[in-house]
Amino acid sequence: MRITVVGMGKIGLPLAVQFARKQNLVVGADINPEVVQLINAGEEPFPNEAHLAEYLPAEVSSGRLRATTDTPGAVRKSDVVVVVVPLFVDEEARPDFQAMDAATRAIAQGLKPGTLVSYETTLPVGTTRNRLVPLLEEGSGLVAGRDFFVVFSPERVLTGRVFADLRRYPKLVGGIDQSSERSGIDFYTEVLDFDERPDLPHPNGVWPMGGTEAAKMAKLAETTYRDVNIGLANQFALFAERNGINVNSVIEACNSQPFSHIHSPGIAVGGHCIPVYPRLYLWNDPQASIVEAARLANAGMPNAVVARILETVGPLGGLDVAILGAAYRGGVKETAFSGVFPLVSALKGHGAQPLVHDPLYSIDELHELGFDAYSRGQRADLVIVQADHSEYLNWGFEDCPGALLILDGRGYLERGQWEPQCPYLRIGS
Repeated sequence: MRITVVGMGKIGLPLAVQFARKQNLVVGADINPEVVQLINAGEEPFPNEAHLAEYLPAEVSSGRLRATTDTPGAVRKSDVVVVVVPLFVDEEARPDFQAMDAATRAIAQGLKPGTLVSYETTLPVGTTRNRLVPLLEEGSGLVAGRDFFVVFSPERVLTGRVFADLRRYPKLVGGIDQSSERSGIDFYTEVLDFDERPDLPHPNGVWPMGGTEAAKMAKLAETTYRDVNIGLANQFALFAERNGINVNSVIEACNSQPFSHIHSPGIAVGGHCIPVYPRLYLWNDPQASIVEAARLANAGMPNAVVARILETVGPLGGLDVAILGAAYRGGVKETAFSGVFPLVSALKGHGAQPLVHDPLYSIDELHELGFDAYSRGQRADLVIVQADHSEYLNWGFEDCPGALLILDGRGYLERGQWEPQCPYLRIGS
């Protein structure tokens, strides 16, 4: 097959490589000339994606993978178009369709009869059928379902482990009609491989969803569930703190029976997915009060952490606070909706001087993000763990000399590496 993948980001590029490794001719289309140049040189544009540095140059040198900024030209020569363009959102996670609309119009310019178009970007329910299909039809002069096929098949992978997740999780496919869905199922069956999963109700592989709306809701629901679960865990944790209970022991006890799956509390929920997709769900279902309450609870955790520090040490005016981790989660160089931003803001609001450290970011990069940088071994009055980078497991009191308190916002560190020199607190205990 000839396949175009539109959007060479942290999901799109590994997907393109996966398709090429299955002996297809793949073109990666992107609006960024620098990204295109790096790909064509066999160089990964971003770090820390497992196996990408190994797989990418092999597929480029084989001729099975190349990149271009000419989306219509690539689509014109393709049998399948897979769209992984980011859906940008504002600070309240309200969707901005500008980039998706522009990509769809570019695809329409090159669309020819018989082509399958698969959207993988997470979108609000109804977006494919009611917004994107009309743009494809208008720009191509073709009729969806008759002249070309359209499916929604949500990406279900995490950056850093995309190739493993492609094998691990069933591929959900929903079409705008039966012929589209059948075409999508045939495509993904050919380009993906799946691990054995005896724990699943159906064999691992490509799962038909019976429509684009069901496929979209499945992606939004699985992520919204995590946000609601974490929100519940965070509220349990705050109650436990007020009442002298160790919430971690409580959660372990609850999860010892098969009907309880309480997640871990934490200082923040960040990234492109968990803070965003519940808002995309609420965009269609504003009466989902449980979803709204969980989102508010999780968004309030950085302030709750600062409030606990205030109760413990008193006023923060003039204190230097070392924040460990700018990234939204450990091992990922990404700050989308990271808890570091509200945490820095809350600390400044109380007169403290926040200093940010992250092993994945240089001092200059931290400055570009608007932070004053902290260096290991520098004196600090307080320490807050914001991201669970593995590097911090080796840190102790001697790495933050003078610290009066460490609050482990991820419940990640070893208490003994800090105490007795420095009191150690974690959320929910």
